[in-house]
Amino acid sequence: MKGKNVIVTGGAGFIGSNLVRELYKENEVIVIDDISTGHLENIKELIDNQNISFVEGSITDLDLLQKKFKNVDYVFHEAAIPSVPRSIKEPIKSNYANINGTLNVLVAAKDNDIQKVVYASSSSAYGDTPTLPKKEDMNLYPLSPYAVNKITGEYYCTVFTKVYGLSTVSLRYFNVYGQRQDPSSEYAAVIPNFINLILNDKSPTIYGDGNQTRDFTYVKDVVNANILAATSNETGNYNIAGGERISINDLTKTIMDICGKDLDIKYKDPRPGDIIHSLADISKAEKKLGFEIKFKLTEGLLETVNWYKNQK
Repeated sequence: MKGKNVIVTGGAGFIGSNLVRELYKENEVIVIDDISTGHLENIKELIDNQNISFVEGSITDLDLLQKKFKNVDYVFHEAAIPSVPRSIKEPIKSNYANINGTLNVLVAAKDNDIQKVVYASSSSAYGDTPTLPKKEDMNLYPLSPYAVNKITGEYYCTVFTKVYGLSTVSLRYFNVYGQRQDPSSEYAAVIPNFINLILNDKSPTIYGDGNQTRDFTYVKDVVNANILAATSNETGNYNIAGGERISINDLTKTIMDICGKDLDIKYKDPRPGDIIHSLADISKAEKKLGFEIKFKLTEGLLETVNWYKNQK
């Protein structure tokens, strides 16, 4: 993608900031973020660049979106209140940001003739269905308000494509990890949380017996998927994942090996809303979008650990 005017909602967040860092090289980028879950530090040194402008504001502000979406080609909608546990604790707040906010993005995109909206959805939509791997045409069984939020956003994208002719793609991310993922939040994802603890010689805590499995996706592959989705002629829902699964026990040991540590592991009862096994079929994205995995888990973990070491 070159020479385009693009907006990244949630561009100061984990995935959004990585996307901004790739897009700004050859495009004009507007970042919209209210800094409620993101961090300005993720893009602070880029803001003075002539290709980037930062707007501190919320996707729940439709008037703001209507103004900023003028003369924009593509919208990458990453803004959300993330985390399954957080949505269980604060379902109304999650609903307002994730559903109302997404509807605002789509309305503003429609009204301003945006070429395409790429929406960040989630593998949580599949819930704990026993069938593996997960395919896009499977029935969805959400187990949390967050999953309901993301599914609703997908439905809105589909409706806006069919009813209003707004081109949309929903990318179902599977357990994204990498640089700039906040390890300090009480809702932190497992990989940044474990890396932070292990590097500080603290024992990681696994919820459940550790035999549950996940399909982890390196953030650089997610960034590539977003750009491919925007520039393709495709619409609809697509799994974006690493295409292989690992148990949380094995993941923890792998991170310890990379960090050069050998620590005890603590175990607690499973959390509500957590699924047992996850694995994606990514053949649709490979065929339709040209998506390919460029980083195996060990490669991505090594880069991620080194980044966190450099931050200390």
